[in-house]
Amino acid sequence: MGVYTDWVLPRLIDRVLDTADFREIRRTQVAEIDGRVLEVGFGAGANVAFLPNTVRHLYAVDPATSVRGIADRRLRARGMSVEYVGLDGARLELADESVDHVVSTMTLCTIPDVERALSEIRRVLRWGGRLHFVDHGRSPDPVVARRQRRLNGLHGRLFGGCHLDRDIPALVRASGLTIDTYSADYMAGPKVMGFLYRGVATK
Repeated sequence: MGVYTDWVLPRLIDRVLDTADFREIRRTQVAEIDGRVLEVGFGAGANVAFLPNTVRHLYAVDPATSVRGIADRRLRARGMSVEYVGLDGARLELADESVDHVVSTMTLCTIPDVERALSEIRRVLRWGGRLHFVDHGRSPDPVVARRQRRLNGLHGRLFGGCHLDRDIPALVRASGLTIDTYSADYMAGPKVMGFLYRGVATK
């Protein structure tokens, strides 16, 4: 990985998503998790501040190892620890049915082989386990969706392979998980980047 992708971009994303509105989204996303939890796209640990005390063991996957120092400070502030189990969400170094919950925040838009990553998430979840996802993706507005398609290449080069127009709920359903709760709406800012999906899916 290059200096920009491994050092600059993770810090930039951490800053951009550190708003009052998005902190509330994070808080809501993880409010009901417990037990053994895997976060795919752990990054600098921005979700750590909101994790319930009922989390018994935290696993993490993320290719951006340069921001682990930031994550460590956040973990120490919460009195928590993390076990890193790989760099690639499409290759989870965990046993079948070994976690209770998986958290993915603004990550499924970027993983190159997202179908395999979701298959891996389903594999490591226990029966009845849940995926808690928040991600931006394809707008239902055809005009905005066309703009997303046109900008995908440039956006991906600037933001580490991030796609503007992935249909996140469709990808989750195609993995064999069942979506239980789901909402979608625009965030503040440019519509082309800001159609946000939020949901919980069960194995």
